[in-house]
Amino acid sequence: MTMTDRTPLAEPVSPREIPDAAIAMLDAEGTVVGWTHAAEQLVGYSAGEVVGRSAAHVVPPAADAPSASAFAEQCAQDGWSGAVTVRHRDGHAIKMTLRISLLWGQDAGTRWLVSVTDIGTLSSGASNGAVRESLLAHAPVGIVVYDPQLRCAWVNDVMERHDGTPRERRFGRRLRDSLPAVEAEALEVVMRQVLESGTTMVHEYRAWSSTDRRREHAYSASFFCLRDADGTALAVCSMSVDVTGNRRARERLAILSEASTRIGSTLDVMQTGQELADLAVPLLVDHAVVDLMESVPFGVDPSAGTGKAYGPPPVLRRAGLASIDPGILKLPWVRQDVIRPFPTSLFATALRTGRSYLESVLDTDSGPWTHHDPVRTQKLRDSGVHSLMVVPIRARRCVLGLAVFGRSEEPTPFQEDDLLLAEELVTRAALSLDNALQYSRQRTAALTLQRDLLPHHVGGGAAVDVASRYVPADMDHGVGGDWFDVIKLSGARVALVVGDVVGHGINAAATMGRMRTAVRTLADLELPPHELLAHLDATVRRLNDENEEDAEAQDTAPAVVGATCLYAVYDPVTRRCSLARAGHPPPAIIDPQGHVTFPDLPAGAPLGLGLGMVPFESTDMELPEGSVLALYTDGLVESRDDDLDVGMRRLGAVLAETGASLEDLCSQVIETLPTQAPADDVTLLLARTRGLEPAQVASWQLPNEPTAVRIARQAAARQLSEWGLGHLVTTVELVVSELVTNAVRYGDGPIRLRLIQHQVLTCEVSDSNPSHPRPRHPHVIDENGRGLSLVAQLSRRWGSRAATDGKVVWAEQDLPSKAVAV
Repeated sequence: MTMTDRTPLAEPVSPREIPDAAIAMLDAEGTVVGWTHAAEQLVGYSAGEVVGRSAAHVVPPAADAPSASAFAEQCAQDGWSGAVTVRHRDGHAIKMTLRISLLWGQDAGTRWLVSVTDIGTLSSGASNGAVRESLLAHAPVGIVVYDPQLRCAWVNDVMERHDGTPRERRFGRRLRDSLPAVEAEALEVVMRQVLESGTTMVHEYRAWSSTDRRREHAYSASFFCLRDADGTALAVCSMSVDVTGNRRARERLAILSEASTRIGSTLDVMQTGQELADLAVPLLVDHAVVDLMESVPFGVDPSAGTGKAYGPPPVLRRAGLASIDPGILKLPWVRQDVIRPFPTSLFATALRTGRSYLESVLDTDSGPWTHHDPVRTQKLRDSGVHSLMVVPIRARRCVLGLAVFGRSEEPTPFQEDDLLLAEELVTRAALSLDNALQYSRQRTAALTLQRDLLPHHVGGGAAVDVASRYVPADMDHGVGGDWFDVIKLSGARVALVVGDVVGHGINAAATMGRMRTAVRTLADLELPPHELLAHLDATVRRLNDENEEDAEAQDTAPAVVGATCLYAVYDPVTRRCSLARAGHPPPAIIDPQGHVTFPDLPAGAPLGLGLGMVPFESTDMELPEGSVLALYTDGLVESRDDDLDVGMRRLGAVLAETGASLEDLCSQVIETLPTQAPADDVTLLLARTRGLEPAQVASWQLPNEPTAVRIARQAAARQLSEWGLGHLVTTVELVVSELVTNAVRYGDGPIRLRLIQHQVLTCEVSDSNPSHPRPRHPHVIDENGRGLSLVAQLSRRWGSRAATDGKVVWAEQDLPSKAVAV
């Protein structure tokens, strides 16, 4: 489609009502002095609520708005137009395009005319061009305000270019003094109707333009009734636009309408760049290339601002290329190509300033950039491109790239209105690119969060071999509320945990991270599973209380945190496992022969429901060495089509496969999921139990008397020598002495010493006193209180845990790699 001037309208058309023009008139101080019914419909304020008040009541100044004096000077020169946020009477914000025009009155008085249009109402079907924004917001608009007697009271400078009448000769006069009688009478009839009914109307007429005496021009005039505070008709305002090229304008609006459906169909920035190029060719241009800042395709925002004033221009990456000539696509201008603009070229200048550039007649024979890249320059000459537009792609004060448009087959050079249309297309593409960038940034943040929150490597030490899988329901972001963990405990034991936070996405992942941290903290306290879940439930309820307080402060609905959890502790010395669950599906246990069972554990209430009166219960069971413990979330066994029992039977059938490695078994389970995206996050944790050999554990019963210290030291020294750990004898003797001494001093029952050789050497001393030891900070002259400090200095870590008949105090020593039992 070639866009050249068409024949103007042959006949004036009848006046038409247009419902979407919102007009207000302000005095020199910014006070509203005239209001329209359409403005009331748009923003909700009646004339009585607005007239006499500052316009800032409805249109608050933007944070980056220029100073009042600078703004007034700019408007006085050529008006102002742009996007603003208008506050509706009910409080919600509306994104608008706004245009401010300076009006002159007698005795050099001034007024401001403000036109506002809801961006959401723009469409290709609404072509009443007189008050349309976007393209027409940049077109010269002639404005006249007539009093109730239809005499000119206020006018802008554009009207003189429309009909050649200076403003000094308009004041106090009617239309018949500047237009032919027939045209003037027709327009005055429309104005009287507007004054009487308050309806906004549009009428088209002809006149000779003072800037083009070769032909008569067609104008479209929109008429609005301005009302004062009590609703009385104050004046009628006429806004006229030269629509000689009306068909051309409608074609352009059609392009913009098509852009809304063809640009931004995906969140792929490279695809969006190609869509912009494909749309521009051949509707507007013959050739188009779209280059993005090199960081944009990788989801990274370029630095804020329009660019550096000095230094080399940024590196670009070609995202889109289209041409009416298929041969152009074979040039060295391929997509994904890295582009380095020459510092003095138009391209580098546009990146630096953020301004568009129009080369109506392109000179390919001079300029430093032609010598810098002679290959592409010659290809450009061969293509026949004779006119060029360079438009920066901007969003949120950042330059995201460049769009370059050229003409070769169409002989008419680009004009200013072509540049305006190109800028509008690029603006729409920039919005899609910015959305894609925000999506990419959020997805990157979510994936980073997920990577940080879930364990990077799970290992079960000497207790279990483990494998895991995680499949989020939110495949776009790759995050969800499921979590799993494997936590090494004292005495070679290991804790296995799987949990499921209500919801999906980054918020659920953040909550999951807090809960995983809480579980790890509670696990360090060596609590039994049911006690740990009780503390975790209290933590979740506190989170809900905090959310309710925040919601009340912000007057929003509170975000409710809820979760299920299964927590298990396995001891490879006794081969016993203790489990408890909080509303979570039961685990699957596969014995070495492949028999699958789902133990009937007490269900417990989901976390955060405030059902503290329903206690959690732990269940102990013995697991033969080589058993597989499968912990999972309900997303693995529940689906849209099948209930829980069907999913559990399907899971059991896969887990019954004997001889497979844990990794293969995980993969086989995930492969049984439905082919469509899961409705819920899926997490699977498999643990194959191991047992410590009897030779790796040594224990002694000690009398509760001072001689127990000497007996313990001698027994530990002999055992370490048998294990070939003589280098640890001195250290372990000191640790054993301190721990047994405390047991004798503070306990009154039997004492037990146990040494466990696994990945580390664990020394445990049990006594009947349930109180846990706490390090003291003795003064210089104190004789006691340094024992636990000495244990801490001599051990890699130490701690205590509750036992059925007292407590266990333990300390660990590092082993040389060759001494670690496998």
